[in-house]
Amino acid sequence: MDTARIAALLEPFLEQSLPQSQLDQISIYIDLLLRWNARINLTAIRSEEEIVTRHFGESFFLARHLFPAISNSCHPERSQDMRFAHFLAELKDPYTLPPPPQRIFTAPCARPHVLDIGSGAGFPALPLKLWAPQINLTLIESNHKKAAFLREVARALTLTNINVLTGRAQALAPSLSSQADAVTLRAVERLETILPQALTFLAPKGTLALLITTPQIPQLSTLTNLKWHAKWHAPKSHSRVLLLGYKV
Repeated sequence: MDTARIAALLEPFLEQSLPQSQLDQISIYIDLLLRWNARINLTAIRSEEEIVTRHFGESFFLARHLFPAISNSCHPERSQDMRFAHFLAELKDPYTLPPPPQRIFTAPCARPHVLDIGSGAGFPALPLKLWAPQINLTLIESNHKKAAFLREVARALTLTNINVLTGRAQALAPSLSSQADAVTLRAVERLETILPQALTFLAPKGTLALLITTPQIPQLSTLTNLKWHAKWHAPKSHSRVLLLGYKV
């Protein structure tokens, strides 16, 4: 897919255009997705442009809020000031209003461990890795063919520090509990079932990032050991929202 068109379609989800190298990686990713999708049904979306907006756009929307201070150089003090100012500027529609935590995964030189549950075709996890290449990323996918696709994308895009685990989150919990600095979930149907499991993967003060629909929000009231930063409505959508919460 033409990278100029990709950049134009991603514009509503980002504050500034992605580098050409990342646009090239997205184009390769789309080609792989379309090729594999004909065989193993990775996504019901067939249109290239809708793949960009629905899958990549929403994933980068999550990425820029979870990692708001990514840069090419390491200036920890400046990064902390920038991310707090950025957070205040974007806090338009709060879900609740606790004071923001001291960190929102952030410093350009940090290497946080991010765990994505039910990775499927790789969203939001792999675009998150493109956005913040310094992270250590673990993807959990129970379907063996989808897991093979995720490994193929990581290889084709030359992404490093990625571990694709084939299995269900419940079965993998003993080896992963309380290790992740951030856990991501997107398009989860049985949210009430997976949320308690997701919290067990979070390290103290870890962040849970959810891309869900508005009707699912009441299900979050049972998570008494989680405090929410805010919610943001996903661009180009009437019902999908992004919520970031941190473990207390």
